[in-house]
Amino acid sequence: MGILVHVLLTAVALWVATLVPGIDLDQGASTPAKIGTLIGVALLFGLVNAVVKPLVKFFGCLFYVVTLGLIGLVVNGLLFWLTGWLAGELGLPFRVGGFWAAFFGAIIVALVGWALNLAYDRVADRD
Repeated sequence: MGILVHVLLTAVALWVATLVPGIDLDQGASTPAKIGTLIGVALLFGLVNAVVKPLVKFFGCLFYVVTLGLIGLVVNGLLFWLTGWLAGELGLPFRVGGFWAAFFGAIIVALVGWALNLAYDRVADRD
């Protein structure tokens, strides 16, 4: 159940990120199609972060130390951009238009995802 909730919360965060100019979700699609696309992109984003991000951190650990971790913002943006490209290759109508859109979109996904997970954890602790 936890993974399903995490994917749904990430999908909501991705939906909020579509407010950034350059991040587009097919506007002509029906609401169920948009929800399906967001869930598919959330799964893809989780897979990219689970597989690629640890490799980048391992091989680029010196850059993380030298920049005091700020390179992580760039890495997150690039991974978000990669997710948008992979979504397009898989036929999902989700597009990330460039590095800066990906950079700010990744920040929004991280912040919204953090807030949603915090709220969910508080509600789950009450049960």
